[in-house]
Amino acid sequence: MFDLVKKARTVVFAALMGTAASIAATGADAGTLDDIIARGELRVAVQTQGPPFSFVNSRGERTGSAVKLAETMAEELGVKVTFLDFDWDGLLPALLSGKADILAADMTPTLARATRVAFTKPFIYVGGVALTKAGSAFTSVEDCGKPGTRIAVLLGSSHEKSAAERFPEAEIKAYKGSGTLVLDAVDSGQADCGVNDSSAVLAQSQSYPAGTFTIFPEMLTKEPLAYAVRYDSLDLLIWSNLFIDTVELDGRLQANLDYWVNSTAWKDEN
Repeated sequence: MFDLVKKARTVVFAALMGTAASIAATGADAGTLDDIIARGELRVAVQTQGPPFSFVNSRGERTGSAVKLAETMAEELGVKVTFLDFDWDGLLPALLSGKADILAADMTPTLARATRVAFTKPFIYVGGVALTKAGSAFTSVEDCGKPGTRIAVLLGSSHEKSAAERFPEAEIKAYKGSGTLVLDAVDSGQADCGVNDSSAVLAQSQSYPAGTFTIFPEMLTKEPLAYAVRYDSLDLLIWSNLFIDTVELDGRLQANLDYWVNSTAWKDEN
């Protein structure tokens, strides 16, 4: 009887081990990187109009800092890249729904967002700045905080919260979409001041006549920018972090940022 029980336990244990091994093997074979390589395509969610990170240039080509880095990612993976355009508030849903493999935009990895998606290590640090229409009565950052001041921000951006905290007596006006909406609101008089990333403001202001805006130099925040993947794509997350390390060490990341973010040289060529 003892031998029979022992044999039965051995059979059951072997069956359980076999099932566990099968599950582990299936999980290992179903990684996002395997899917990307198998289909020969990296699907990247980008902001419709968000220079200098993602925008369509005068030749009808999608380009920008985040776009070029994503193209380099695809080259390193040996696949083609497909860009999927979304307004700012549509980026996270596109990633979570599986339409995109990775989100490449000037997105801040906040704790709230990180409950939904996994962020890579930062590829750059930026800061929020305030701006107003040149010649207006608002001559300092402090003026933008006066009671009743209308401050434009992008809906879903980290500046919705940071502007409300910095200017508690102002009226925060959040605009749905992307691109130059904040600057448009200030230029048209719908808002008295605007708050956005310093890199975005520098790039977007190039679309207006010189001297249209006064951009206050004080940094309101210091924020990292990072790419994002789903939590079921940890293999892609690990690979992306290694990619950022690699292009940082070999100088390709700095060359990208120097051209697209730290200068306006790209404006004349796009």
